Amino acid sequence: MTKKELIENINALRKEKNAIILAHYYQEAEIQDIADFVGDSLALAQWAAKTEADIIILCGVHFMGETAKILCPEKHVFIPDMEAGCSLADSCPTDEFERFINENPGHTVISYVNTTAKVKAVTDIVVTSTNAQQIVDSLPKDEKIIFGPDRNLGDYINKLTGRNMLLWNGACHVHEQFSIERILDLKKAYPDALLLMHPECPKYLLEIADHIGSTSSILKFATESQNKEFIVATESGILHQMQKENPDKLFFPAPPEDSTCACNECFYMKMNTLEKLYLCLKNETPEIFVEEEIRVKAVKPIKAMLEISEKCGL
Repeated sequence: MTKKELIENINALRKEKNAIILAHYYQEAEIQDIADFVGDSLALAQWAAKTEADIIILCGVHFMGETAKILCPEKHVFIPDMEAGCSLADSCPTDEFERFINENPGHTVISYVNTTAKVKAVTDIVVTSTNAQQIVDSLPKDEKIIFGPDRNLGDYINKLTGRNMLLWNGACHVHEQFSIERILDLKKAYPDALLLMHPECPKYLLEIADHIGSTSSILKFATESQNKEFIVATESGILHQMQKENPDKLFFPAPPEDSTCACNECFYMKMNTLEKLYLCLKNETPEIFVEEEIRVKAVKPIKAMLEISEKCGL
């Protein structure tokens, strides 16, 4: 089947089945282009919570599909490839995280959205990189907090808020792999380029950034900036939307340590393809399921996040 035929069939099927296609910024360009909505983790959760579609196709990774299902238990939620996982979520096994919580009683537990449903179920408030600072700031200054699983984001939020949150030792393999030497070489080659960086990057990288923010924040900054050149240190899928919205600007992906690669990609995000999306819609599989006992517990911290985000205008 040609790409044109795949797109035609996907369009016909989603209309016939009252389905909505949600895609993360890190998906392949052709999936972003066919999606009903493209956004970061917060935006995808917000759209899933309010959609009137019967079927949600979540083009992202597994925890994103779980989040949609937790918020919309009455809807059918599918993901094109069930094996599309997340290294950050994998770095936080539920039993080990729960043991960490029990060993440190009296703490409010804040978990990054990049976690499994079971981890969310032992969490008080979920956050994304877009709203983490605002949510932490909304809590009393003397409140003791456990933050997991991303140690880099947690360390960055500690710096912004003046907190001393207890951090779980997890990380995203994509943001850990950026090479400071190769980034500095890029800055020498393009001295006018601003360095835009995701807060999941290690502290020593964040110190040389011109702007630090979530994928949506990076996109917004580049669009509003008068600058014409940017080096982008996050998963390279975001460059597609950046270029679409700013055709007159130049964007250079920050390279990883591997000298054979010019950009840094998440293998899991790229597991979803246009053909898999078509088959997912056609066959209505693979479907995301969350045990009701887990879902009931996990929905509370997600709703807490959405409510605080709405109050903060996010």
